[in-house]
Amino acid sequence: MKGKIWRNRILRSLKFIYIKLFRIHDTPQRIALGLGLGVFLGIIPGTGPLAAIFLALVFRVNRAASLLGSLLTNTWLSIVTFLLSIKVGSAIMRVSWQDTRQNWIEFLKNFRLRDLWQLSTLKIIWPVIIGYLVVAFFLGAATYLIALIIVRQKKRRTQ
Repeated sequence: MKGKIWRNRILRSLKFIYIKLFRIHDTPQRIALGLGLGVFLGIIPGTGPLAAIFLALVFRVNRAASLLGSLLTNTWLSIVTFLLSIKVGSAIMRVSWQDTRQNWIEFLKNFRLRDLWQLSTLKIIWPVIIGYLVVAFFLGAATYLIALIIVRQKKRRTQ
């Protein structure tokens, strides 16, 4: 019984998002760019809905789509994107991702602000930062391309 209720809530939420996205009165490019920007900012830790709205204003893309993209990815994908970011960043910097992950966990357990700028700390932080930027960029770009195709097709059908 509970499973059916949750499934209905999820389906209703997805339908609501779908309807809101396609009823936006804007160009397909601005909608897709807003969604891609929101996904990018939703993946980057420390950013979120407010940053998505602010940067949507700065870049003159659709604010509603940007907010939607940020909300869709902000907390839902945190664990997946964290692990993926560690792996990608470690691969780019040519270090072991297991060591980076373990060092990151130790760093967070024993966090002190004065240790933040030590060279050993930067060796832990850089792979994660680079990984997040790369993962966020590719997921944001993929979201942009997919949204652009879908929104264009949907707008052609309604005209």
